[in-house]
Amino acid sequence: MPDPNPLEPPDEHNLRLESLVSPRDWINPTPAGRYNLVVIGGGTAGLVTAAGAAGLGAKVALVERGLLGGDCLNVGCVPSKSLISAARVASVVRNARDFGIRVPPGTTVDFPAVMERMRRQRVSLAPHDSADRFRSLGVDVYMGTSRFVSGSAVEVGSARLEFKKAAICTGARSATPPIPGLDETGYLTNESVFSLTKLPRRLGVIGAGPIGCELAQAFARFGSEVWLIETQHGVLPREERDCAEIVRKSLERDGVRLLCCGQSLQVARTGDGARLTLDSHGERHELDVDRLLVAAGRAPNVEGLNLEAAGVVFDARTGVAVNDRLQTSNPAIYSAGDVCSSYRFTHAADFMARIVIQNALFFGRKRVSALTIPWCTFTSPELAHVGLSTAEAAERGIRIDTFTQRFETLDRAVLDGETDGLVQIHVARRTDRIVGATIVAADAGDLISEVSLAMTNGIGLGRIAGTIHPYPTQADAIRKLGDAYSRTRLTPTVKRWLSRWLAWTA
Repeated sequence: MPDPNPLEPPDEHNLRLESLVSPRDWINPTPAGRYNLVVIGGGTAGLVTAAGAAGLGAKVALVERGLLGGDCLNVGCVPSKSLISAARVASVVRNARDFGIRVPPGTTVDFPAVMERMRRQRVSLAPHDSADRFRSLGVDVYMGTSRFVSGSAVEVGSARLEFKKAAICTGARSATPPIPGLDETGYLTNESVFSLTKLPRRLGVIGAGPIGCELAQAFARFGSEVWLIETQHGVLPREERDCAEIVRKSLERDGVRLLCCGQSLQVARTGDGARLTLDSHGERHELDVDRLLVAAGRAPNVEGLNLEAAGVVFDARTGVAVNDRLQTSNPAIYSAGDVCSSYRFTHAADFMARIVIQNALFFGRKRVSALTIPWCTFTSPELAHVGLSTAEAAERGIRIDTFTQRFETLDRAVLDGETDGLVQIHVARRTDRIVGATIVAADAGDLISEVSLAMTNGIGLGRIAGTIHPYPTQADAIRKLGDAYSRTRLTPTVKRWLSRWLAWTA
C-alpha cells in the first residue's frame, strides 16, 4: 500500500511545513454560538471560501483533518511544478549543443538536491495557507476529523459546531484501479511520490492522464527508465487527438516508453520492486521496475462525513451532488472543488468557492455553468485547453469552423527551437464566436488565458485580429488565426465588389 504521509523525509523543510499547516500543538477554539458558515476541508476551495466569507464579516469555522493547503500545496501543483521546472532545466542542458552551447561532459542530475529544492520551495509558500494566518483573518480553525450530526451541525472531536450554512470542500484523493496484485505491491501515488529521496532507476507509471504524463516525462529527464501504461490509445485521452499526439512524440523523445491500449495488467511484487505483465497492441510485455507510480484518476473524499445525517446526496465515484448554484440536496449546505466537480483544478476550485460565498451568504444566483474554465497539462510542450473540443461540439450538434496555426511557420517558435506546437481555435460556424481552443506550446498555460478572456467577455476572433501583439512572440499565433478568420469574409462576391470599387476609384 502507498505511504499516506507526504511529509517525508522529516528534514527541516518538512518539519517547518508541518508546523504551519498541521501544527501538533494546535488548540481548537471553543464554539461560541452559531456560525454563519462552517467550511469542511482546508484545500483551495475551503481556504478561499473561509477567507472570503470572513473578510466580508461572516462568523466562519474551518475544519481540516490533515494538512491545510490540500493537494495543491502539499502533494499537487506546487511540488509537481517544482520537479517539472528542474526537469526542463536538465533537458535544456542536455540539448544545449543544438543552440551552439557546449556543456562539459559528465553533467548529471543531483536528484536528492532536486527534491530538497522542492521541499524548500513548498514550505516557502506554506505561510499563506497556514493555520495561524487563517486565525489572524478571524476564522476559527479546527484541526481534526468532522462529521455531520444533523442538517445544521457538525462535530469535531467533542466540539459541536452549529451553522446557518455549511460548505463541503473536502477535495479528492488518488484512485486505485482494480489491478490484480497491486494492493500487495508497494506503489507510489501523487501523495507519496514527492517523498522520494533516491531516483528510481526503472519507473513504471500507470495512467497517461495529466499527472502520469507530467511525472513520466520529468523522471525520464532526470534519468530514470520510464514505462507509461495506458488502457486507451495514445496519451491525454480528454484532449484533441492531434494535439495529444504532439505531446506523445515529445515524451518518447525524452525516453518515455508508452504501452497504450494496455489490457490484462497484473502486478507482482519482486525482491527489489515489481513486475508488470500486460498486453499492448497484441503483444505480451513483462516489465521489471524499481518503483511503480499509480496515476489513474481521482476519487472524491466523501467517506466518514456522515452526509446521510445532513440529508446530503452523494456518490462514492462522482462525489457530492450539487445544482448549478453549488447547492446540495440540503439547501443550507453547499459544496465546491474536487469533491463535487469534474473540473479538478485549483483555479476551478477557487472560482467555485467564490460562487459559494455569494450564493450561501448573500442570496446570490451565480451559476457554475457560466464559468469558462481552462486547464493545462504541464508537459514539454504544455497542452492547454478551454471550451469545447471537436468531439464535444459534434456530440452537442454544434457546427464549428476550426482555424489552426502550426508553429513550424511561426517566427518566434522557429527561433526558440520549439516548432512542435500549434494553436487551434474553434468558432461557431460562419461566425467569429469562439467556442473552444487548444494550444500546444512551451508556455501554453499562459497563452490560453488570452482565449479564455475572449470567451468570457464575448470577444470574437475578428476583434483579436485587430489587437496588436508584440513581434516576435508565440502569442502572435493567436492573432494570426484572427487574420485567418477575417480572410474567410472575403467571399468571391465581396472580392468582385472591391475590385469594381478600386477600378472605379483608380
